[in-house]
Amino acid sequence: MISSRKMDGPNKDPKSDQMRESNGLKDTSPGWESGSETQGEPLLEENPRRFVIFPIQYPDIWKMYKQAQASFWTVEEVDLTKDLAHWDSLKHEEKHFVSHVLAFFAASDGIVNENLVQRFCQEVQVPEARSFYSCQVLMESVHSEMYSLLINTYIRDLKERDYLFNAIHTMPCVKRKADWALHWINDRTSTFGERLVAFAAVEGIFFSGSFASIYWLKKRGLMPGLTYSNELISRDEGLHCTFACLLFSYLVKKPVRGQSEGHRHQSC
Repeated sequence: MISSRKMDGPNKDPKSDQMRESNGLKDTSPGWESGSETQGEPLLEENPRRFVIFPIQYPDIWKMYKQAQASFWTVEEVDLTKDLAHWDSLKHEEKHFVSHVLAFFAASDGIVNENLVQRFCQEVQVPEARSFYSCQVLMESVHSEMYSLLINTYIRDLKERDYLFNAIHTMPCVKRKADWALHWINDRTSTFGERLVAFAAVEGIFFSGSFASIYWLKKRGLMPGLTYSNELISRDEGLHCTFACLLFSYLVKKPVRGQSEGHRHQSC
């Protein structure tokens, strides 16, 4: 087998890097992180045994992977047959509010996956954590599919539907949050710990208010399909946030408190 690192040697096509830059993507191939950051960090130091899971070295991380695995679900389990009648009974202002919440979620899960695939899955060298991330990538895709299906089901007007699906570009409030998260994906100067905190904030803070707004519908006995999917997704995102906190506890060089609070203020 020819290693990808050798393929990226003297014969590497410079146009490929230019194309990636033009698409807003950065080179995050293995080995990108500076040695000064990975040195002495058990999660990030190059691990020649990262391709084999057993023997388990991190039982608590493995336990969370098994918990994520056991929580798997699909959109086909969510019954939306009663939702449309309830949707039609909502006031215009309520429809506007709910549709904007769904638009935010539909875009956000894709951004979380972008970070996992482009950064975290390549940086973290512990197979137990990589196993969790593989589950998280799958579940974020299920979440994104669920929100897209909800928008498709409730929104009959094609122009409005397109507006919601492109919320990153069409809604200033969603764009600001998306830009904040994308900044951390592309930032080459921040440490893994800082970015871990940033995406814990995305899943643990950004999402919480929107989850609560859908629980408001459940309290009124409305839209059982939407509210059931909200329960499943909020459970998943809570687990993802808890996992980020667990990984943070293993970091030797943690961000200082002022840096973490700065991230929080930037996101508000």
